[in-house]
Amino acid sequence: MKCSIYELHYSSTNTYLIEGERGRILLDTGWAGTFPAFCRACGELGVSVQSIDYILITHFHPDHMGIAQEIADLGPVILVMDAQQGYIHAADAIFEKEAKYRFVPVNDAGVKIIPLSESREFLETLGISGEILHTPGHSDDSISLYLDEGTVFAGDLDPMYELELHHNDLVEKSWNKILERKPGKVYYGHAKAADLTESEIKTRSAEKDPAGPDIPGARKDDLFRLVAKIMKLTDQGISIQRIQKKTGADRDLIENVSRMYLTHQNAGVQGILDRIELRGKNL
Repeated sequence: MKCSIYELHYSSTNTYLIEGERGRILLDTGWAGTFPAFCRACGELGVSVQSIDYILITHFHPDHMGIAQEIADLGPVILVMDAQQGYIHAADAIFEKEAKYRFVPVNDAGVKIIPLSESREFLETLGISGEILHTPGHSDDSISLYLDEGTVFAGDLDPMYELELHHNDLVEKSWNKILERKPGKVYYGHAKAADLTESEIKTRSAEKDPAGPDIPGARKDDLFRLVAKIMKLTDQGISIQRIQKKTGADRDLIENVSRMYLTHQNAGVQGILDRIELRGKNL
């Protein structure tokens, strides 16, 4: 069974609509306050919110579940895997501190909880061939959606080009679980989709450029301050488009910094720069 995959462009988090033969799943939702933009994105796609059957959250961080209940109030059901059950309200306290955002907590009574072991059977009811995997590393509740056609949605699991930073830890083990299924394409929560056979699985033997990455739109002597500014704007929930207007920076740089900041919030500016350099080395 071949699925149709659509990306909804309305927030700093990549949101995907997966359409099977008998149903639709919305994967992740974006930060609180983006509900109107989400509805516009659905309208541009020609899809009504009510026609979505389930919402699947890759992990319950605020930028991935912020409007889940607002969407669910229109009909879609929030689908929670058993490994995620204790994390449904993990972001509530964060939103309580962010009073400027309208946030509706998940209504536990309307949630559908299924065991990971039954995910394949469940997806079949929607005409989707695949399974949901527990892939901790970014967070303990992280899951990935694997489609038998060779596609995986990995959420905020560290990209493969960062695997040399992870040896015998949960990130590497989760990737090994995914790679056992031999996927051909991966969709990330904060990075562009990648063809694993051509761009992600490469020999990482190139020497590190001692001068640092060659990044368009940013002089190296200003790069530290530029990355710091992008991180600050990302933290404010500002979209990629607006950050580009405010900074004049290259869009690829903004996307990479935003993704790395959102998935490694304990990393400082230099940590982000190191990861950008590592990414450039493996492309």
